[in-house]
Amino acid sequence: MPIFIVSLLIQVALVVHVIKTGRNFLWIWVLMLLPVAGTLAYLFVEVVPDLLRTRPARTAFRGARRAIDPDRDLRDASANASLTDTVAAKARLGAELARRGDYSGAIETYRSGMRGLYVFDPTLLLGLAEAQFASGDAAGARASLDALIAHNPDFKSTGGHLLYARALDAEGNLTKAESEFRAIAAYYPGAEAKVRLAQFLRKIGKNAEADATLEEVLKIAELAPRHVRRAQAEWIALAKHELGR
Repeated sequence: MPIFIVSLLIQVALVVHVIKTGRNFLWIWVLMLLPVAGTLAYLFVEVVPDLLRTRPARTAFRGARRAIDPDRDLRDASANASLTDTVAAKARLGAELARRGDYSGAIETYRSGMRGLYVFDPTLLLGLAEAQFASGDAAGARASLDALIAHNPDFKSTGGHLLYARALDAEGNLTKAESEFRAIAAYYPGAEAKVRLAQFLRKIGKNAEADATLEEVLKIAELAPRHVRRAQAEWIALAKHELGR
């Protein structure tokens, strides 16, 4: 196809984009009068920033940045925590250490921020519990979550609730764990809680109910939009695996 025709098709597509997305109509004149420069300007000023604001693009960008400089996020978080010494800075550093598998460092970081007015800060307590559980300390995680609940009764976290159920399970408190798994599965915004509930039910011998729960996960997935299925792909695949499919 001649370059002129390709260029013209690109111009037409971008003009349509201007109209459909409600951009300033001056862009149409720019695109028509300056085919090359106008196209490049429109792409970099209007299209690329929009793409970078989407979750997949942000995830891909962070992944590429970490591949090029894997220590950058840790350096930034460490520098920020040294400069500001705030709850947000401690939480960010703790999360980055935990992401890298340094759970003891994460635990120490979260605890270092829990002093004075912030001794029972819910963000720090939740991060601490997550790091404790990941390190194998289920009892410590459950104790941290108990403290969070006791001192922050209005704080809500679906992730924290699911972690509480998992910690109870790991401790061997199966009766209470079942109650918490059922409670979180009823309102958790995604498939993970139902899949974990099904795994727990199978563990305690309630196989028929486990299968029914997994079938529900797959039925919901079939009706969900494509982007939801992509986001929940890990748990949908695990549900199928649990059902032997």
